Amino acid sequence: MDDIQIDLAAFRTEVRNWLADNLPPELRQAHKRATSVFVEKAYNLAWQAILLRKGWVAPNWPVEHGGTGWNEAQRYIFASECARAGAPNLSPMGLKMVAPVIMKYGSEAQKAYYLPKLLAGEHYWCQGYSEPQAGSDLAGLQLRADSDGDDYILNGSKIWTTHAHVANHMFCLVRTSRDGRPQEGITFLLMEMDITGISVQPIYSIAGDHDFNQVFFDNVRVPKVNRLGEEGRGWTVAKTLLEYERSAAYAAGLVEALAEVRAAAKQAELLDDPAIRRRFAELDSQVRTIHAVEDMVLAAIGKGRDPGPASSMLKVQGTECQQRIQELGVDVAGIYAAPYQFEARQAGSNAGFVGPESALTATARYFNGRAASIYGGSNEIQRNIMAKLVLGL
Repeated sequence: MDDIQIDLAAFRTEVRNWLADNLPPELRQAHKRATSVFVEKAYNLAWQAILLRKGWVAPNWPVEHGGTGWNEAQRYIFASECARAGAPNLSPMGLKMVAPVIMKYGSEAQKAYYLPKLLAGEHYWCQGYSEPQAGSDLAGLQLRADSDGDDYILNGSKIWTTHAHVANHMFCLVRTSRDGRPQEGITFLLMEMDITGISVQPIYSIAGDHDFNQVFFDNVRVPKVNRLGEEGRGWTVAKTLLEYERSAAYAAGLVEALAEVRAAAKQAELLDDPAIRRRFAELDSQVRTIHAVEDMVLAAIGKGRDPGPASSMLKVQGTECQQRIQELGVDVAGIYAAPYQFEARQAGSNAGFVGPESALTATARYFNGRAASIYGGSNEIQRNIMAKLVLGL
């Protein structure tokens, strides 16, 4: 046991020292000023390129596909040290979401084509799931994919599509049949974003950010060889992908987010307030609980099992804790949370601002964080899944 602890301590030191030497200040600032799920594409890919050279870009991938071969403890240490160092989050769409289902359901040709490009950052992905009339009820999606020889012809739209305006690939759920149960007519497609007939319209958030989009498909032709899995079996692929999305590691980021708010509270001389101290204590306890659930999920994944309903538990706890931290951040910022200082909070900006720097992002993170309990399957849906699969109701 002592040897294992020494090895992990040495690994933590190695990761911490490497981050200190290789994480550029501009990428730290990009992360510090980020208010959404992940940073802008340019910073995202810059960090991915640095990790790729080190061989650390895909900690959760198998070694044969370019992964690190780390165990669950090493992966958690790496995530926690990246969060501690202020490293930007990589886009999860490719490396953490579509890659595992390509490995599981893809043909050998699809694996050979897509996985190296995902690893290298050549393919930057977005997710085509939600539609204007099919958000939480994903089985109700209506984007048509009519068969035409070796192709599908797509007509319809997707909405809330994060980074669709900068992505060059999309994984997409389409309806290939209206017979039987709604889930039975859904097919999973991989496609390029520059195909004739695809158009992207921006959706700006209340915080002024442009992360979301609506994507329109007007007689878009997609080759059937781009189908992942069998026709009409896309619901199975989609559920697997959502389990990986929902089981994303939260604890490391929550620890650092809470530490940032605590530092801001100390600067504002608020830590003597009993109500503030109580909120920090409650959040610290919740983060520890989430860490324990993550250990369980990572252990299952490490043994080759799907996360299952535990991913729903983690998604609910992780996103709601994140929102509580963001709410506390606004309260700590006080009057300085009110000014709209969009230009000042952009990475690389030298615009002046009022109040402490920590207050620049407080309100924008609060607003953008409201979506966390909706995307990836709303938390109400997750509670239904837990009631059915865990409690047997």
